[in-house]
Amino acid sequence: MNWREHQRTTFLVASGLSTAGSFAGLTAKGWILIDGSNNPMLLALHFAVLAMPTLLVSGPAGVMTDRLGCESVLIRSQWGLFGAGLLGAIAIPLTDGGLQVSLLLLSTLLVGIASAYELSARNKYCALLVESPEQLAPYLTSFSVVFNVGKLVGPPLGGWLLAWTGAGTALAIDAATFLLPIASVLWLLSPDRSREQRSAPGASASLRAAWTSSGPVLRHVLRFTAVACLVGFFHPGLAPLMARDLLGPSPQALGLFTSVLAAGSISGGLVLQRHSRWLSHRPALLLGSCTLITALAQLGLARFSQPSTSGLGLAATFAIGAGTASLLSGVNLISQVGSPMAIRGRMAGLGQIAFLGGGGLSGLMAAALSLMIGLQATMALLGGTGLVLGLLELQRRHQLRLELRSA
Repeated sequence: MNWREHQRTTFLVASGLSTAGSFAGLTAKGWILIDGSNNPMLLALHFAVLAMPTLLVSGPAGVMTDRLGCESVLIRSQWGLFGAGLLGAIAIPLTDGGLQVSLLLLSTLLVGIASAYELSARNKYCALLVESPEQLAPYLTSFSVVFNVGKLVGPPLGGWLLAWTGAGTALAIDAATFLLPIASVLWLLSPDRSREQRSAPGASASLRAAWTSSGPVLRHVLRFTAVACLVGFFHPGLAPLMARDLLGPSPQALGLFTSVLAAGSISGGLVLQRHSRWLSHRPALLLGSCTLITALAQLGLARFSQPSTSGLGLAATFAIGAGTASLLSGVNLISQVGSPMAIRGRMAGLGQIAFLGGGGLSGLMAAALSLMIGLQATMALLGGTGLVLGLLELQRRHQLRLELRSA
């Protein structure tokens, strides 16, 4: 392993540990909220304050990354994550009741905001750690694998920390994990800063300018991702209902369901990482295939969503995890390797808007449809729509090619 590769591995490991700690902290805060209030709406609010602000600030995060420089924004966002985690930790011993709930929700809100800035800056920062453009694609997709591993191990880790150390200590440990990427960026990494290109002040630094200059291929990628997420990315919000129908109403059923989703996500990420260089040149093939896999899995889950066929239902759940993870990682990969260095921060922001906007609306739409026609019919309807969408993309744009830009 050469020096540059060691640098990349160090940053990847530090980011992975902080990701696992973040999911552990979110799990711990969710348990604290429901245990103290027995109000499920607090859980919904907890998820909302994490996800929705990210949608709103992803654009400004990309603009700031391209204006101020990715390393500067990355360090600031990591300190923001640490401060947000620390706020949740000190809220436990010092407050109680409504004030404690408010501080825990504020902590999660700040985590969501800082995460948007961290993701935009990290994507662009990765290009400063690789030695050639060919290395960027597999390195970027490595973070998808790390993220999904953290999503798999973080929740049980959070539960274990709650049981063995108490709520305050569990959240303090979560906050401490954010110090690892900060230390790695400040003292262990030596990126090639001369390769970064920043946007000049003025109209050229706007999000609209990045959208216009990104080119027709990337604009199509972003539009297709938003539509694909609209019909195929509702499972994060409806996971408790899907797990109940498939496995039963116990917490263990939800845990098994989410673990299978995470395992599928990890597998999809590994496949994408292995073939990232080839697939990054073929956006229609990558995104159309991911949409098709997800749609077929939704149709399968609609057909086998009952305890008597739980094995087939879990296989479909695994495929949903693989398809959606590869779609989200794919749009991030394509938007980075296919765009000029000067706009990569804003392209990361536009990618977040595409999948978070589509996914957020998908959850609301699926919830409304399930109240009218039932969950299984909803999965069948949206799965059928996604099937048509994926097939059309593969048929009409299978020859679409993306030019690889310099890292």
